[in-house]
Amino acid sequence: MPSFPFDRAMRRCRPLAALSLLALTACYPTFNWRELRPEGTPLQALLPCKPETAERTVPLGGVPTVLHMQSCKASGLTFALAWANAPDAAAAPAMATDWQRASLAAIRVDPALHTDPAHQWKFSVAGASLSQGITAQGTDPQGQPVQARAVYFARGAQVFQAAIYGSASDEVNTAFFDGLKLP
Repeated sequence: MPSFPFDRAMRRCRPLAALSLLALTACYPTFNWRELRPEGTPLQALLPCKPETAERTVPLGGVPTVLHMQSCKASGLTFALAWANAPDAAAAPAMATDWQRASLAAIRVDPALHTDPAHQWKFSVAGASLSQGITAQGTDPQGQPVQARAVYFARGAQVFQAAIYGSASDEVNTAFFDGLKLP
């Protein structure tokens, strides 16, 4: 069967095409950071993956409250952003404290530890009226160890939580938490 010039060119290009494909997959980022602006909030945040959205009603501040959530998983870590509306700005600090206790209880950490300085983390979100950071080691619903780093903050009557579940590097923590802004 005669060989056409096109066939010879294709045979020579196959190794080059395979190398190009390998180079492209090697450059694919583990964390594909993207800006997120949750609807109905002034929050600007960065997430390293495409988030899923959910809502549920939970008791916060002694009243049933709609909790809005966006979360995603990347490189074995779970990134979560959530927010809720307090009845008014004066109720926001109590709601943030209740939320923090509930989050610690969800990973089976004694809620009394939320005031323990070992679990406190100094972090502030620009434009927030309050900001409380925590770090904790707990267990997930399957009984596996889980590390959590979260910040609870508010602007007016809106209360927010931003959290990473898993052992994140300093660079990932910095990108995620420094990406939080309330312009």
